[in-house]
Amino acid sequence: MTASYRAMVIEGSFGLENLLLRERDRVAPGPGEIVVRVRAASVNYRDLRMVRGEYNPKQALPLVPLSDCVAEVVEKGYGVGLSIGDRVCPLFVQGWHAGEPTKEKLGTTLGGPLDGVLREEMTLRAENVVKAPVHLSDVEAATLPCAYLTAWSALVEQGGLAAGQTVLVQGTGGVAIAALQIAKAMGARVVVTSSSDEKLARARELGADETVNYKHTPAWGKKAVDLSGGRGVDVVVEVGGAGTLGESLRAVRPGGIVAVIGVLAGAATEVNVMPILMRNVRLQGVFVGHKEGFSRMCRAIEQTGLRPVVGHTFGWTEAREALALMEAGGHFGKIALLFS
Repeated sequence: MTASYRAMVIEGSFGLENLLLRERDRVAPGPGEIVVRVRAASVNYRDLRMVRGEYNPKQALPLVPLSDCVAEVVEKGYGVGLSIGDRVCPLFVQGWHAGEPTKEKLGTTLGGPLDGVLREEMTLRAENVVKAPVHLSDVEAATLPCAYLTAWSALVEQGGLAAGQTVLVQGTGGVAIAALQIAKAMGARVVVTSSSDEKLARARELGADETVNYKHTPAWGKKAVDLSGGRGVDVVVEVGGAGTLGESLRAVRPGGIVAVIGVLAGAATEVNVMPILMRNVRLQGVFVGHKEGFSRMCRAIEQTGLRPVVGHTFGWTEAREALALMEAGGHFGKIALLFS
């Protein structure tokens, strides 16, 4: 094994221009630990905000960003049940294996505050990874730890989605497309919103039952109610945040769920809480998910043959270009990084 590896590191101060290629010393595995060689990674909106210094301005630097990857076990310490050559995905929240989140668990996220996956090699606790579904390619498997687990948690772990229910998905980014695919695999009906007719057409190709262009139909919450036969949708996958929450509350049925997973349209605004109260709506924050949920999701993905949608692939040292594409909103599905 080499004594060092390469990593992309945010150094000096925040900003895409300060994401630099550096050499780092290799860390040998101790008891219960593994060394993995990263094969592919994927990009999340959180990563962009972290690199720009918006997610946590107090984050200590230098930092290796990005949280999602698939990697191959190349060395292991004493007491590890995994085999050399196993393909695994590290948990986004390294310390959250089951149960409710705690402040301590939520402080163990990759890509900040812990060093992330934008590097050739990582040393991890073996208990903090999950085996990747065997039928997925490397770039497909690299999308699972955040985007797909967030969608799974919103719909299944916390949303209790049942066949025949209706889900509204905002947009066509990574989590949104993951939610579309998972909901369809679960036998649900799906409404997708976007400002792009081209992207809505692609969503239909993936199984969307109804689509709404919110530029043409600003009152898309009412439209979603109409599309659900006047009942309202059972679950809204809310990626816009405060800027779209009002329409989400109009779209959801009495007793339904608005799963809040993003803040693309803003984090703060005045919200009328009366619809939440009077219609018994559950507003559910979703912070990715735990290891048990990840394992259940992977079994479901293998059973259904689901394949994540990767719209763009870059070389891993082209991470700045990949993040710039995300910043411009020019992607459909996930953006992946391939390691040679």
